[in-house]
Amino acid sequence: MPPTLASLVQHSALKLTVRAGADRLGTPVRWAHASELADPVPYMDGGELLLVTATNLDAEDPESMRRYVRRLAGAGVAGVGFAVGVNYDDVPAALVAAAEEAGLPLLEVPRRTPFLAISKAVSAAIAADQYRAVTAGFEAQRELTKAALAGDGPAELLARLAAHIDGWAALYDTSGAVLAAAPDWAARRAARLTPDVERLRDRPAPASVVVGDSEDRVELQSLGTGRRARGALAVGTGAALGTAERYAVHSAVALLTLTTARSRSLQGAEQRLGAAVLRMLLAGQPDHARAVAGDLYGGLLDAPFRLLIAEATAPTGSELLTETMEAAAARTGEALLLVPEAERVVVLAADGGSAVAACAAYAEAQDDRAPREGGAEDSDVVVGLSAPSGPIAVSAAYKQAEQALSVARRRGRALVEHEELAAGSVLPLLADDAVRAFADGMLRALYEHDAKGRGDLVASLRAWLSRHGQWDAAAADLGVHRHTLRYRMRRVEEILGRSLDDPDVRMELWLALKTTEAATPAEG
Repeated sequence: MPPTLASLVQHSALKLTVRAGADRLGTPVRWAHASELADPVPYMDGGELLLVTATNLDAEDPESMRRYVRRLAGAGVAGVGFAVGVNYDDVPAALVAAAEEAGLPLLEVPRRTPFLAISKAVSAAIAADQYRAVTAGFEAQRELTKAALAGDGPAELLARLAAHIDGWAALYDTSGAVLAAAPDWAARRAARLTPDVERLRDRPAPASVVVGDSEDRVELQSLGTGRRARGALAVGTGAALGTAERYAVHSAVALLTLTTARSRSLQGAEQRLGAAVLRMLLAGQPDHARAVAGDLYGGLLDAPFRLLIAEATAPTGSELLTETMEAAAARTGEALLLVPEAERVVVLAADGGSAVAACAAYAEAQDDRAPREGGAEDSDVVVGLSAPSGPIAVSAAYKQAEQALSVARRRGRALVEHEELAAGSVLPLLADDAVRAFADGMLRALYEHDAKGRGDLVASLRAWLSRHGQWDAAAADLGVHRHTLRYRMRRVEEILGRSLDDPDVRMELWLALKTTEAATPAEG
């Protein structure tokens, strides 16, 4: 604790007497300063014990003393020490009354106590307090380092930090989810700060911010030294951190940052191993892949999994998605095989697991955001997700994910599952610029013919194809004689230069008609 007016009064060698403000002796003293200026306020920072002899003061004038004391109190001066036996044999009554009125502590300094002795006492007390703070900080650093090296995860480190700051502490991952908290009750309090952690994550590390409400004062510190934060530490206390507590927090930030960096290095090694496993699976060597996977990825290969390919459409798109999936998998203990490929990342994740669910939630948030901000191109990432698969079918799952990714790009969606393509219709796939261009080119001559009023060849072709070439049924749909319809189909062949007896031609014409229908707004 820093020195207070009370500790100075209790100092036996100083012999100070309280003349006013006895109820405010707990005020901390930041320094002791002697000044005989009539207005020393411009030279004060607040928290000083001002020592005076009233050489230049009209100390017996009530109004003058009232103005003088009010100025001192307004500047945050901790108290006034008045030396008797120099200019006044006793503390002037006007000064005592003014100090009582303003609530400013007033101490009588006997003649045999020099101001220098008071200054030395304050300085020694401040130095002792700083030494105690540094010693406590080093002790906290030793304890926190021991906890970090114990290998039991961050829980013990947070518990010791919470004890040192007499508050609570919590660790967050990059998504803003709480990984650990101490004491246990703090987890719920920490969870309410996730939006603040997310905002801090977007600032270059290291960064910090103070938040809080009526419950406590919370400091958030980002973890990491790179372009983006790798997590965050929150500490909650009833008041601002002191010197010793600040040492403890800084030590915890450094240790957690080192732990995070070590984890990233280990993760890099795991990714290289995962890349080797994936190559073996794609090469049709599941037994070799399982042997290499060992305990790290072996469990993932023993159950159905999904293969997903994520492609970034913004600088940090795939990185944010993979961090979200990694955090979800870490919380549930799932294995996650993740292989970066330039602007893409290939992931094997447990079917029905939390990582796949986190991916779907992330993509849904992207889709919800994109329309409001101007289109699907505003999404950070596009993802293709395979059907559930196993080790012997990874090559097929990779193709499924590629196909789903291609459709996701065309449809302007953040995520498409291959199962959607298998269970749905091929018609939505026609909404592609290249397909529309092909359809327009194939049918342009027929539309130009009809536009000149020489027949309704497009409608006749559509009716004939929809009836699988049945003349009577198609003619009835059109309300014309079958001979008329036969004549029109011959004209279609002449104009297009292609035979309607060819099934490929009929298929292409039907798809071209469906494409132009999809591109033409319905009349209503």
